Amino acid sequence: MAQRKRKGGWRGPEYPGEFPTLGYLVAEYIEDSVVIPDRAVAGEPFRLTDPQLDYLLWYYRLDPVTCRFRWDRGGTLVAPQKWGKGPFSAAIAIAEADGPVLPAGWDADGEPVGKPWATPRIQITAVSHDQTENVWAALVPMIELGDLRADIPDTGETRINLRGGGQIKPVTAAHRSRLGQRITFAVQDQTESWTERNHGRTLADNQRRNIAGMGGRWLETPNAWNQHHNSVAQQTWENDEPGVYRKMIDAGPGSIRNKRERRRMLRKGYDGHRDDQPGGWINIDRIESEVIALMDRDQAQAEQYFLNRIGSGSDSPVDMAKWKANILDGHEPPDGALVVVGVDGARWDDSLAMIATEVETGHQWVACLLETPPNPPDDYEHDLEEADRAMMALFDRYSVWRAYCDPQRIEKLVDRWRGRWGEKTVIEWFTYRDRAVCYAVRHYVQAIHAGDQTHDDDPRFEAHIRNARKDYRNVYDEEKRRMYTLSKDAPMSPRKMDAAMAGALSWECRSDAIASGAEAGPTESIYETTGFSSL
Repeated sequence: MAQRKRKGGWRGPEYPGEFPTLGYLVAEYIEDSVVIPDRAVAGEPFRLTDPQLDYLLWYYRLDPVTCRFRWDRGGTLVAPQKWGKGPFSAAIAIAEADGPVLPAGWDADGEPVGKPWATPRIQITAVSHDQTENVWAALVPMIELGDLRADIPDTGETRINLRGGGQIKPVTAAHRSRLGQRITFAVQDQTESWTERNHGRTLADNQRRNIAGMGGRWLETPNAWNQHHNSVAQQTWENDEPGVYRKMIDAGPGSIRNKRERRRMLRKGYDGHRDDQPGGWINIDRIESEVIALMDRDQAQAEQYFLNRIGSGSDSPVDMAKWKANILDGHEPPDGALVVVGVDGARWDDSLAMIATEVETGHQWVACLLETPPNPPDDYEHDLEEADRAMMALFDRYSVWRAYCDPQRIEKLVDRWRGRWGEKTVIEWFTYRDRAVCYAVRHYVQAIHAGDQTHDDDPRFEAHIRNARKDYRNVYDEEKRRMYTLSKDAPMSPRKMDAAMAGALSWECRSDAIASGAEAGPTESIYETTGFSSL
């Protein structure tokens, strides 16, 4: 899919898909100069796989008229774990430091000519030092173990000095404030983990502005991402940014739990890199063993990292067959029954959900669920008076032990309830407390799967449970397993899940009621009449 030699300059394609590219020159430089960094073959010539060569041809594609890069900003390569993104991007970084990576016109045969940067300034970037090691630990021996050590003799742990005053440096999110640095090329590694929260978005923006000022380009090498993290990788891919070549390795359709389909998908995803192919190193049996070991504990993680899947349905924490098996339609707690409540949501941008739970039976139902209508006006807000009436109805009919409410976006509503029924009855339960919320979610999911929780056949509640996705946090249980809370599938997704979180809060409240030996009894209340028009 590249140029054929012809006289008189580039005159257009001779066959469909043909285009001019510096990719062959860059590939030739890599295979002549760069060596394998590790394993028993360390120091031997680095040989590009067919998928890697294909990426180079497209990444270094030229416009046949202007002889400028077709993708003048950069590129992203989304590939499964162990595909070789680290050594591959390190090889490209070395080519950018010393090889013919800049277009310099056409030769007499119409072939594109490349030249090196006069003063290359390259950054190997990630949000943490450990992540930069993915590329840096490959890059240094790729120079030191081969003939390049004569041309690039000054390598170290924190920088590699190049000719003409150029450098290669590892950079992390701690450098986000360094505006205006001169950069000709950057590897942005594992951008699926670059978010606003860890300053990855700021790092990417600063670095890309700096690269633009030098006329350079960047290479982004993420794994598949979780959509609810709204990472840099996701934004680059979904925003269809101009001047960016995008490539995602596709393992194809199929079930990870079907042995034949799983094997087929793994072979396709690692095609060109398998050890049964020339130059390959991936042992599919070993990868499959890892997938099987991970599958029952965390199928979503197995699919994300080894099948390169985004937004996998297995990212749902609840088995919907178990949910449907827990339907107890028509059950109605008697008046005066001991009840607890969970509340989560917002005044306008998300739903506002109130889930009640009968303490004795574990039966849950939707006491109130306010959802944004289609095409709402700009000033739309949920009817908070309706939510207030629903809460009063629960306290009037039942013995409400406690209500656990996340007040973050419904502060004045929760304040009213606390003023009416007391701060010991209406509890501010903040869902940003990672450890507490992860354990609450785990208890709730376990109760659903065990059949301890029952519920009405309410399609709204079911939809919110189905929409909920795992949102992994840096919290680990006693067996060192990573834990998760609940989130939407994407920050601005219309698929709401607030009733799922409200259900988890309500279930946690029930557990606390049982542990405390709570019994039904009268609830004191001081009713107020102040409206919510001022909220």
